[in-house]
Amino acid sequence: MQLDEVADPTPGPDDVVIAVKAAGVNPADTYMREGTYRIKPALPCIPGGDAAGDVVAVGENVTGLAIGDRVFAGVAMGLDFSGCYAERVLRPASHVLPIPEGVSYAEAVTFGVSYPTAHYALFARGGAKQGETVFIHGASGSVGTAAIQLAKRAGLTVIGSAGSKAGLALVLKEGADHAVDHSQAGYLDSVREASGGLGPDLILEMLANLNLAADMEIAAMHGRIVVIGNRGEIAINARMAMMKELDIRGIMLWNVPERQLNDILADILVAAADGAIKPKVGRKLALADAAEAHELALQPGNSGKIVLIP
Repeated sequence: MQLDEVADPTPGPDDVVIAVKAAGVNPADTYMREGTYRIKPALPCIPGGDAAGDVVAVGENVTGLAIGDRVFAGVAMGLDFSGCYAERVLRPASHVLPIPEGVSYAEAVTFGVSYPTAHYALFARGGAKQGETVFIHGASGSVGTAAIQLAKRAGLTVIGSAGSKAGLALVLKEGADHAVDHSQAGYLDSVREASGGLGPDLILEMLANLNLAADMEIAAMHGRIVVIGNRGEIAINARMAMMKELDIRGIMLWNVPERQLNDILADILVAAADGAIKPKVGRKLALADAAEAHELALQPGNSGKIVLIP
């Protein structure tokens, strides 16, 4: 990647231009850059699907948005995967939402992928119910911290894992009832103990190519495992799924119907407005450091959202 000067975008009749104050960095951005993702944008390409900032231009047909409005745009609103690593980004007005009061630009970029992913995984795909136990396998990253907050809001007991002292402290700070160190041998015993000896009802898995077999071992009878992230293949014993009658489900935001995504986003914004959730921002880097941000996004032990500041 390299930093270039290009012309500012001009809005069409139904578009807005946003002066970007913060752009979110997602693992999927790195996969698209490497050409290993299902979506392969035409090159040259400005990466990034999540941005927050101020409206600086509006098309003639746009209503409900005005110059100066604080807004965010994200992958969840229109499956726009590019354009946000920039000082200006063009988006259809229908793919832009106001930022709630009290939420910063950097925090708002988490509403584009992290919170919708966590919400969809927990409730639509995971069927999370009040009183159940969820194990978030890799809970210190942006999706993980979002999942902790949303699960606690819904009345679940939350077990979160991390691989460092700082990560474990963050997991507890974000509201988890228990934190386990997944870098230590025997950590599955700690998960089992924290779930009353029965195993978690629901597991959110952030790196299935390493952990899916372990998830199947620790899950409760009739447990559900939702795969959020994966970077390769893994051998599993399908008999474990048979004996426990496990459900293993994948998720991908681009498969979610627009109406359902709108409902998810509306619930997230209500939670943000009333203080029930508080996005965790991790590293902030300059736009010129996007390559470093991509390296960080693939490293274990990330805490919160990685954000670029133009």
